[in-house]
Amino acid sequence: MGPYPVVLDLGGRPVLVVGGGAVAERKVEGLRAAGASIMVVSPRVSARLAKMADDGDIRVRLRSYRRSDLRGVAIVFAATDDRNVNAAVAADSRRRRIWVNAADDPDHCDFILPSVLRRGSLLVSVTTGGRSPALARIVREELERLLGSDYALLTDLAGDVRRELRTRGEQATAEAWTTALRGDVRRLVAAGRREEARRCLLEALRPA
Repeated sequence: MGPYPVVLDLGGRPVLVVGGGAVAERKVEGLRAAGASIMVVSPRVSARLAKMADDGDIRVRLRSYRRSDLRGVAIVFAATDDRNVNAAVAADSRRRRIWVNAADDPDHCDFILPSVLRRGSLLVSVTTGGRSPALARIVREELERLLGSDYALLTDLAGDVRRELRTRGEQATAEAWTTALRGDVRRLVAAGRREEARRCLLEALRPA
């Protein structure tokens, strides 16, 4: 059996990150982008995490992890450099039925983090199920060269047109969308001709 892929909406949800070093930093950066409410627990934190706390972006408890830190938490990240601490955090979380991710320790993970490519609202994730994070990163880097910044504009355009059609009470089929987005629309977006691309997309989606 393989993992079941999902995309989580963590906006405003309380998330605990145990650890204050480089690994914790990476977790926090991703969680900030998702709009999570982040608590970091560690006796020491990096300068970058300290600045985030000073700026009010995260909260920090400068002490060792306690089981009580799990109270009211939606998801936990164990990101210390001590595998025993990470395992203890994972065990405590699982007893409380809280999903947990322990850095570089798949046996203590309820979910794994993919390598992520973002182009605006377009998100592409790559995972090997924890078998080779390095390979997942290589595949993501190859996709970065394939999917340029114009895909962010294309995603926004498609979303705007979809809302416009709904406002009109119209609906295009999945096949119509696929055909339209593979046509001249992409070329126009790449050329920076957004309004022409919008008209082209609407025309392509118009019922026959």
